[in-house]
Order: sequence, then C-alpha cells, then structure tokens
Amino acid sequence: LEMFETTIRFKPKDQWRAGMTQDKLIDQLDKAVKVPGLANFWIPPIRNRIEMLSTGIKSPIGIKVAGANLAEIDAAAREIEQVAKTVPGVGSALAERLTGGRYIDVDINRAAAARYGLNVADAQSIVSSAIGGETIGQTVEGLARYPISVRYPRELRDSIDGLRNLAVLTPARQQITLGTVAAVRITDGPPMLRSENGRPVTWIYIDGRGAPLTTIVRDLQNAIAAKVKLPPGVSVTYTGQFEYLQRAVERLKIVVPATLVIIFLLLYATFSRLDEAALVMGTLPFALTGGLWLLYLLGYNQSVATGVGFIALAGVSAEFGVVMLIYLKHALDARGPVPDDAEV
Repeated sequence: LEMFETTIRFKPKDQWRAGMTQDKLIDQLDKAVKVPGLANFWIPPIRNRIEMLSTGIKSPIGIKVAGANLAEIDAAAREIEQVAKTVPGVGSALAERLTGGRYIDVDINRAAAARYGLNVADAQSIVSSAIGGETIGQTVEGLARYPISVRYPRELRDSIDGLRNLAVLTPARQQITLGTVAAVRITDGPPMLRSENGRPVTWIYIDGRGAPLTTIVRDLQNAIAAKVKLPPGVSVTYTGQFEYLQRAVERLKIVVPATLVIIFLLLYATFSRLDEAALVMGTLPFALTGGLWLLYLLGYNQSVATGVGFIALAGVSAEFGVVMLIYLKHALDARGPVPDDAEV
C-alpha cells in the first residue's frame, strides 16, 4: 500500500467550535490519523489534482534522489526523509520505498535445457503461456468481444513447488518438469521503478505548513547539505510547486524590468520630455508600497499571482499619473503666467 485518499467534508465555519481554525483542525487530524508506513498530506481535492497534473507529484514539495545503485538511492532517501522531518515548517515527509517487492525468478539452465532439445526461447515460451496465459482466440457475444486465454489451472501454479513441478513437453515428446531445466525461486526487489534521464530515481514527498515554500525549501537544502552525506553518483533535485515557482520568479526577473522600461518609453512618447516621464515613474514606488502593506495586513504571501497583480498595478498607477499630469498642465495653462515681483 503506497497511497490512499480520503475526502473530508467540513461543516460550515459558523458551526465550528470557538477558536477553531483550519490549521488547528489539521493538527488534530494528524494526531488522530496514523497509518503505519504512511504520512498524512492534507490538501484540498481540487488543488491536489491540479498539482498532480502540473507537477506529477502528490505533494507541494518533492525531492528526487537519482543514482545508479538502488540500495544507495533507497538508503539516501530514507536518511533525507528523517532529516526533512526535523526542518521547521515541514508537516510530513515520506520517501518511496525501493524494497518490499516479491518476485518469482525463473533462471533457465541452458545446459540442462539443451540436453532435452530445448533452447531458452522454448523455455520462456512455456513459462509465459503456461503460467501467464496465452490468448488463442476470442468469443463474440452480441456486440462485445472477449479474449480466450489458456493457462495451467491455479492449483498447479499457486506455489513455488507447484511451479517447479509443472509439466513440460520436449520436442522428443518427453514429459519433464520445469524444475528440471530451470531454477525457480522468490527474490526481493523494488515494488516500482522510476527513471529519469536514464537513471533510476525515487521521490520524497514533503508537505509544508506555516511558512512560504521558498523558506521551507531553503531550510531543507541547508539541512540536507549539512547532515546527509550522499554516496558518489547520487544526486538530489527539488521539484513540485517550488520548481514552478522558481521558474516563474526567473521569468518575472525579466518581465518586471521590461514592463517598467516599456511604461517609461510610452510616457516619453506621450509627453516628449524626460522630466515629466520621470515624474510619473516616481509615483510607482508609492503605489507598490501600498500594495505590499495590503498583502501584509491580509496575511498573504508573495506569489506569482501577486507579482502579476503588481505589474498591473504599475500600469494603472502610470495611467493615473498621466491623467493627473495632463490635468495639472491644463489648469496651469488656464491660469496663465504668474506675474513676478518686478511686474507687480
């Protein structure tokens, strides 16, 4: 069992106990819901689907551990999981397990198979068809079509000894058992394998609470660099919403200055004077300062959405500055020149 989902529908907030908040609810749910081997991630259903579709990971923050040796990757991931749980702002951390899978290996003895006139392909064909099943046709029932598969009965293949004793017919019409030409055994292995860029990789799912993603990831990076010694060839990368936030921030570093330059050029094209364009541009910091204070008072964190909003705010502020400057110029023109002391 790797994951299961439970949807909880809350009552309206006016029916909650006095002083109860969403963060307190999550803390109480964490204390009440404990499943061995799994970690809790409390995420709104729609947001969870959007994050899984956009990032491919089931949590806001993910750590990818890649390498060439599965044992080294698993050991590094488990160590990072324990370190991540000690980082402030991390609500839960869970590393995928690369052990726990059980597989049946059929190792064909080439020499033994050759003595009975069998080659490796013949033996593999017997294993795949007699145990896994082979489609020999289909049946038509009305408009539906169903495949017809043939394989040995379950009671002949539900144990290792039963598999070893499966009857095999040789080209010489001799009847032998599968154990005569192959070693059948159960081996341990990973329940699931992921790969990226041609390297095996495992994921660590991290849920952050009470702090911005950038702060949590920065603390994670510092803690992992200080406390986890990675084996040679093992690398760590960060993904999830943090990765997309970093990409958006890099784009905003280009878009915001370009927006300010475009606004200044449009102002200069309107007034044909650098001083008047600079005067309107000087009003932008005051508008942006008001927006920052509003974010602080509402308790919102800086995000891509607020960054786009500040870009729009700069345009609106410049527009109002143009209107006010044109109004003042018209008012001064209507007033006429102010006489100086000599004229008086």
